[in-house]
Amino acid sequence: MSNYILFNDEFYNADQAVLKASNRGFKFGDGLFESMRMCNGKLMFAEQHADRLRAGMKALKMEGYALLDEYFLRQKTAELQKKNKLGANVRFRLSIYRDGEGLYTPQINKTGYLLEAKSLETSAYELNQKGLIVDVYDEITKPLNKLSNFKTSNAMVYVMAGLFQKQNKLDEAMILNQQGFLCESTSSNVFVVYQNQIYTPALTEGCIAGVMRTVVLQLAKTHNFNLVEAQISPEILKEAEEVFVTNASSGIRWVMGYGRKRYFNEVAKELSAKLNALV
Repeated sequence: MSNYILFNDEFYNADQAVLKASNRGFKFGDGLFESMRMCNGKLMFAEQHADRLRAGMKALKMEGYALLDEYFLRQKTAELQKKNKLGANVRFRLSIYRDGEGLYTPQINKTGYLLEAKSLETSAYELNQKGLIVDVYDEITKPLNKLSNFKTSNAMVYVMAGLFQKQNKLDEAMILNQQGFLCESTSSNVFVVYQNQIYTPALTEGCIAGVMRTVVLQLAKTHNFNLVEAQISPEILKEAEEVFVTNASSGIRWVMGYGRKRYFNEVAKELSAKLNALV
C-alpha cells in the first residue's frame, strides 16, 4: 500500500487513524465504494465509475452525488498518484460514507470520502496464465432488492464467501441469489459460455452492476459475440465450455476448474485482447 491516503481532500499517512468512533461507515456499513484502475497514467472507464457512484449515492439518499463526477475521480486519483510518487499503473479504492452522527436513523445526509492507492506492475489487463479453481458457496445467499446492484459497504455475504474460499483453497467462490440462481463471485461478475453462447446473470438477479461487466457487454455487442443476460441455474457450471469472471481491477480472468469439471479459455482470451485494445 502507498504512504498516503486522501481523506476529504486532505493527505494523511496511510497508517494514521482518521476515522472517528462515530463514523457511520464503520458503525453501520452506511456507505459504498468504488474500485478503479489507472493504466499508463489514464484512469480507465472514469465515466462509467462516476455514473455508478452517483446512482449508488442516490439510491442510498446521500447528498452531494452531483459533485462526484468524472472530473472529480480523475483529479483526485491523479493527486494521490502524484503525492505517493506511484508509477503510471495504479489500483484505487474510493470509499464514500454518510457523515454525521445518529443511530440507525442518520441525523444528516452529507458525505465524506477516503481514497487509497496501490501500485500495479502491469500496464495491461493480463489474462491469468493459470486458470482459477472455483466452487459454489450456498450457506448465505444474496438478497434481491433495490440496493443489490451497488457496491455498498455492507459486504458480509462476500466476507463469508471469502472465508469459504480460503478454507477450501479456492481462487473464487460463486455466490447465489436468494432464489438459488447464479449471482456473482466473491469479487467479480460471472460469465458462462454454453453451446457457443455467452450468458451472464441479469441485473434483476441481484448481481453488482460492475463497470467491467458493462465494458464486456459492450465489447461483445461491438464484436458480434452472442451474449445474453439471463437467470442462470448453477447447474450450468457442470455443462459449460467456459467460465470467466470480470472486475475493474483485474479485467477478465478465466476459470479452469469446478469440482472435476475443466474449462477452455478461447472466448476469455479473445475478449481480453479486445479489452486491452482499449488501454
